[in-house]
Amino acid sequence: MLRLPKFQVAAPDSVAEAVALLEQHGEDALVIAGGTDLVPNMKHELFTPELVVSLANIRKLRGIKQAEEGGLTIGAMSTLSDVAASEQVRDGAPALAQAASLVAGPQLRQMGTLGGNVMLDTRCQWYNQTYFWRDALGFCLKKDGTLCHVVAGGNKCVAAASNDTAPALMTLAATLVFEGTGGQREIPIHELFLADGIYNKKVRGEILTAVRIPALAPGHRGAYGKLRERGSIDFPLFGVAARLDVAADETVAYASLAAVALQARPVLLKRSAESLLGLRPGTRDFERGVDEAAELAYRQCRPLDNVPGDSDWRHEMVPVYVRRTLLAALEGSGPVHHV
Repeated sequence: MLRLPKFQVAAPDSVAEAVALLEQHGEDALVIAGGTDLVPNMKHELFTPELVVSLANIRKLRGIKQAEEGGLTIGAMSTLSDVAASEQVRDGAPALAQAASLVAGPQLRQMGTLGGNVMLDTRCQWYNQTYFWRDALGFCLKKDGTLCHVVAGGNKCVAAASNDTAPALMTLAATLVFEGTGGQREIPIHELFLADGIYNKKVRGEILTAVRIPALAPGHRGAYGKLRERGSIDFPLFGVAARLDVAADETVAYASLAAVALQARPVLLKRSAESLLGLRPGTRDFERGVDEAAELAYRQCRPLDNVPGDSDWRHEMVPVYVRRTLLAALEGSGPVHHV
């Protein structure tokens, strides 16, 4: 039985109080939202904070609102189940609703939050293990060691980004709102993540407070596809979000594809998406465009042995899921989550 290390809990009523606690305690403090990832990581002694700052009592961090200028503002403490069930999200940002609906299982979605999933720590089969297991191995580059067990001689951590909602939000051009001692700042979600699985661009002491999705075109369509070994619970072995904006002349005016679980950050598949621009769904040209998008994604996406699941099999499934997810977006029939 794995036990939690000793720690104190603070439950402030405002973001300002939470930020002040983080500032006061520095590296000895961590934020907890739903706790579905942090608690098991603490049991594995991947994190051993002296103080855990809970955001559960801060009401302003919950809720899904229509923005005055269009689009949506979603509080970072909104649960994944609420995001998945929201008619506003399902109608206005279907890929996000679908991605949220495929995170873990129903019990975990009731506790897990959108903000927590966006900020999910990168995962690796050499890292997400007990202290005893990691000690026997000699630890790894991400925690306590100096070697990467995935890439021989690697000097950057390649633990995989496994946050299902991140690629969906990237295709939606979402921005993240952070608050810290320096005030509030916004950052496009695609700028948050770095190519090193140990770091991102979040400033220590900041708290993610909201996710903002801009107003989308009337012809917007989206879907999310998730490759996993079981029908629920599992982290993605590969995930892809697809966006197609169909104009009044029935051609694709805008397209976006983003993938996750390949490397330390979610990635935009720009060339794949561009192969669909100007095409008219339902035509042979569009079918060829989808095939080209799938082939380009296959070339760009090269899974590593950083998560369970054969990397060659995961690679072969990339074009399958890209193709299925694009068609699901067009038809409004997502999500895609069966092999």
